Amino acid sequence: MTSDFNIDIDQYMPLREVVFTTLRQAILKGELKPGERLMEISLANRLGVSRTPIREAIRKLELEGLVVMVPRKGAHVAKITIQELNDVLEVRRGLEELAIMKACERITEEELKELETSARRFERLLRSGDLIELAAEDVTFHDVIYNATHNRRLIQILNNLREQMYRFRLEYLKEEASRKDLCEEHMLICRALRSRDVEAAHRFICQHIDNQQKAIESILKE
Repeated sequence: MTSDFNIDIDQYMPLREVVFTTLRQAILKGELKPGERLMEISLANRLGVSRTPIREAIRKLELEGLVVMVPRKGAHVAKITIQELNDVLEVRRGLEELAIMKACERITEEELKELETSARRFERLLRSGDLIELAAEDVTFHDVIYNATHNRRLIQILNNLREQMYRFRLEYLKEEASRKDLCEEHMLICRALRSRDVEAAHRFICQHIDNQQKAIESILKE
C-alpha cells in the first residue's frame, strides 16, 4: 500500500517535473519508505496523472540512486545503507570544514544573530518531537553557515548535497538523545563563530558530523 503524500502542482513546471519532484521529496522525507514497492498504477491514481510521468520519474530516481529495480518485482525505494551514509558524510565533512572556516572569517553580525535565532528555534522544537520541523530547522541552521561563507559555488555544492542528506537527517532525529546532542552542538558552533575561534569551530563541526555518522550507523545495524 502506497504511503500518504500530496502532489504540489506548480503551473510553471512541466507535469513530469512536478511528478518527479513530488516522488523525490516523498522518498527523502520518508513518506515513501526504504524498501517500499512503487506501483505505477497506484501512484498514478494517487497523484491524478497517467502512468507515463510516473514511469519517467521512476527512471530518473533510479539514476539518482533513490530507487532500485528488483528483477521480477519492479521498482522499490532504495534502502539506506552504511556505504551510502559513509560516502555522503565523507563529502559533507570535507565541505563543512571548509565552510565553517570561511564563515569564521566572513560571517556578519546579522548572520550571527540569524544563526543564534535558528539554534534557539531548534531548542524550542525539541518539545514538539515533530521530526519534519526539526529537520527543516537543522537545514536552516546549516544554510546560515553556508551563506556566511559568501562563496556562491561552495553554497551551490552544499545545497545539492543537502537533498541527499535529508534521509539520514530524519533517521538521526528519531532518537531523543540525538536531538538533544544536536541542540548542544548548535550552541557550541554559534559561540565559536561569534568569537571567530576557527580552531574551536572546526572541532565542533567535525564532532557534529562524526556524532551523526556513528548514531546513524548504529541505527542501520539494528
